[in-house]
Amino acid sequence: MGDTAGIGVVGLQDYVTVSGLTDTLYMKNRHISEATDNCPCSTKQAYPLCCGRFLDADEIPGTAEMLMRTRYTAYTLQREDYLLATWHPATRPASMDLAEQTHQWLGLTVMHHQQPDSDHATVEFVARYKINGRAYRLHEISRFVRENGRWWYVDGDILLD
Repeated sequence: MGDTAGIGVVGLQDYVTVSGLTDTLYMKNRHISEATDNCPCSTKQAYPLCCGRFLDADEIPGTAEMLMRTRYTAYTLQREDYLLATWHPATRPASMDLAEQTHQWLGLTVMHHQQPDSDHATVEFVARYKINGRAYRLHEISRFVRENGRWWYVDGDILLD
């Protein structure tokens, strides 16, 4: 129901994924789960208090927007397990091959969150990333559904800017 325009973007240009540790992200030689490291989802909160509690501690996001933020963070960490586990079974792919991707995720901006009823929501966002030094923007409106008290990503429409 709420509009979240104006949320800032946290740059991820100083983050690197260490080969062989695809579920771990390091920032300037520090582990991202340190209490002082900002979460990649751009809330400016520490990772353990933000997306870390969902990705690492098995809490369930209470809103579609929080699920979308955790999924963005999972992409930055190449956490295919989390992405598939939060994708609705009716639309979920068998695998994603994230280990093959060379995206350097730079930041997330949530443009709008809308919840027309208690079990359906959309989240419009822009995710910035680079591939081989070239910058890109993924502008999407994602659809979410809540079943048995749990939010699931269903699908999304990519908007061409």
